[in-house]
Amino acid sequence: MTKAKLYRYAALSLLFGTAAALLWGLWALQRQQSLADDVIRLHVIAASDAAPDQQLKLRVRDAVLEQTEAWLDGTESREEAERILRAHLPELRTVAATAVDAAGGSYGVTATLSRETYPTRDYGTFALPGGDYLSLRVILGEGEGRNWWCVVFPPLCTAAATDSLTEEAAAAGLSEEDLALITQADGGYVIQFKSIELWERWTARLR
Repeated sequence: MTKAKLYRYAALSLLFGTAAALLWGLWALQRQQSLADDVIRLHVIAASDAAPDQQLKLRVRDAVLEQTEAWLDGTESREEAERILRAHLPELRTVAATAVDAAGGSYGVTATLSRETYPTRDYGTFALPGGDYLSLRVILGEGEGRNWWCVVFPPLCTAAATDSLTEEAAAAGLSEEDLALITQADGGYVIQFKSIELWERWTARLR
């Protein structure tokens, strides 16, 4: 094979490879965005990494999950869940502050509902790809400690603990395709999710 043919072959291979990467990247981002449009993440951030603050973070998490599950019981869409949570943000701050006070803490609490960027996260029974998600954030004190992530709508983390993840996800409107995507982490989906993160970083650099 002549050098000219080798160059043409290499150029065509690069072209086809780039096209395949572009198509896969567009598909992956569409799947991630579709999933992100159906869920609300929960982000509880501790005041510090000190053991008492980390333990308190978990107590606040439990109080927040218990209250939000009561408010969102029977909710069938993310839009409805967002309206309910926004309306109850002041009460949610009170719930978290009460948990802090009961444990003898003395710092403030903030609660917000906003977009936040997450890395890929494997929860054992399911996984979520990295990307931008609507997030309920509960910040304790200065929020300088390790945080806790999960999903407040649908209540996937508590549902996974009670073997009702599929039912909760379906009731909240997640499609069978979305459910299959997040519950087949052991089949290589976490690797694919990581690839989505790399793709987004690459396209961000190009921009």
